[in-house]
Amino acid sequence: MIRKRNEVIKKEFKGVNFDVLAVGKRTMVAKMNYKDGDFVPFHTHPNEQSGYVISGRYRIKFENNDEIIEAGDSYSIPENIEHSIEIIEPGNVIDIFSPIRQDYL
Repeated sequence: MIRKRNEVIKKEFKGVNFDVLAVGKRTMVAKMNYKDGDFVPFHTHPNEQSGYVISGRYRIKFENNDEIIEAGDSYSIPENIEHSIEIIEPGNVIDIFSPIRQDYL
């Protein structure tokens, strides 16, 4: 599957705007577009979530982790684990989900 930039699907989750990029049989790539005032409260989903910080600064919490992350940092959150993200400085994060998040389609 190839998705050109003019075919990106624009979505929103808990007030955060994001772009659905590539979607395969078992994985999905999304670009989170965090802005000032965004906050993703604790939530869970049946998808493993791995991310890479392109820009911005965030406080991420899950399991025994409570860390400030910024450009160049990455993370992986197991499925069904409560997690939250506080936006300290706005920016962009690439998230990969497996399996695909049906609620993002």
